[in-house]
Amino acid sequence: PYLASLVYIKALLCSVAADIISTVEFNSTGELLATGDKGGRVVVFQREQESKNQPHRRGEYNVYSTFQSHEPEFDYLKSLEIEEKINKIRWLPQQNAAYFLLSTNDKTVKLWKISERDKRPEGYNLKDEDGRIRDPATITTLRVPVLQPMDLMVEATPRRVFSNAHTYHINSISVNSDYETFMSTDDLRINLWNLEITNRSFNIVDIKPANMEELTEVITAAEFHPHQCNTFVYSSSKGSIRLCDMRASALCDNHSKFFEEPEDPSNRSFFSEIISSISDVKFSHSGRYLMTRDYLTVKIWDLNMESKPLETYQVHDYLRSKLCSLYENDCIFDKFECVWNGSDSVIMTGSYNNFFRMFDRNTKRDVTLEASRENSKPRAILKPRKVCVGGKRRKDEISVDSLDFSKKIIHTAWHPSENIIAVAATNNLYIFQDKVN
Repeated sequence: PYLASLVYIKALLCSVAADIISTVEFNSTGELLATGDKGGRVVVFQREQESKNQPHRRGEYNVYSTFQSHEPEFDYLKSLEIEEKINKIRWLPQQNAAYFLLSTNDKTVKLWKISERDKRPEGYNLKDEDGRIRDPATITTLRVPVLQPMDLMVEATPRRVFSNAHTYHINSISVNSDYETFMSTDDLRINLWNLEITNRSFNIVDIKPANMEELTEVITAAEFHPHQCNTFVYSSSKGSIRLCDMRASALCDNHSKFFEEPEDPSNRSFFSEIISSISDVKFSHSGRYLMTRDYLTVKIWDLNMESKPLETYQVHDYLRSKLCSLYENDCIFDKFECVWNGSDSVIMTGSYNNFFRMFDRNTKRDVTLEASRENSKPRAILKPRKVCVGGKRRKDEISVDSLDFSKKIIHTAWHPSENIIAVAATNNLYIFQDKVN
């Protein structure tokens, strides 16, 4: 039922090019939501605590911490600029009062600690209250420093920097279920890191051919299994998914399972290879299924069946006739992400015109919703949208020819246990929740 009863609760607006949101991620409890942007900044939002007089404010997220994660750099050996854009953020499970997250740009992964401070020490022996060093001759008594209360301050500090391990651009990072290691993936290689060791990583996948002219595919995304620390998957630009087991060998170039849907020869076209490239791969929370997103579809795979996907959902099949113009304006190369809800029963992914799609796996119902300022008043119910392909257009439908391809929803996130979603529409972040009566 919540598919059609999502309520708009917040829009966070920015209007600078550097503020274009490039990643969105809830932490494991859903209390925090982090976004990364093109300017290298990370903004962390915290969920409002429930109050008796304002119970409806429970779903609201407000800014908790903002910090500059990455700066623009220059690779002098290759004469290349390394932009500061945050490609991915991944939270680590909370172990104490502080929060930890990994953020990455094209080359460098950083581990950040976000902690609160509401006390400050006073009464030092060797320096006065202004911080100046005291003359030892004037110190006649021994003072015991005390902690005094102060205004709450949220600090973000970089604890580790994992660098110099990728020749190509990092497209994804994934934290292992052992919480000791994580992997970083670029176009041709996957590296395994220990969270405590920054000067050494292990290369676990390398698909770089000896002769680069023989290169036929690149790695597009990779993720660890949510429960089995030895298992991970990676997807390719050729539309295949490989499942690897790190127990088999140190270098996982030989996969354990290979998932690929054979192409229908009748649908073969100039664009077939481009639109079959997988832009995102996600394990279900249960670990039983895989979800992959290519340009036109979302597919659900059962880990026990490699031959074909279990389910295929058309995201925007009406664009099949528009592939030529989408190729000319480079939109055909957009890398849409996909997410599961907490119970793996509903999936969500983005589209153009600020539309995003939801598919209920049990009822086979689907809905198209729009994230926009024009039709979103706080606590207003989102109206389902329909795209008209040809013939007579109804009043509430939008013609496929009038879709705005500059407005696109690439990055989305779903709260791990509740029906709260975050949708990044260029430089605006929209948060929607299930309607509460």
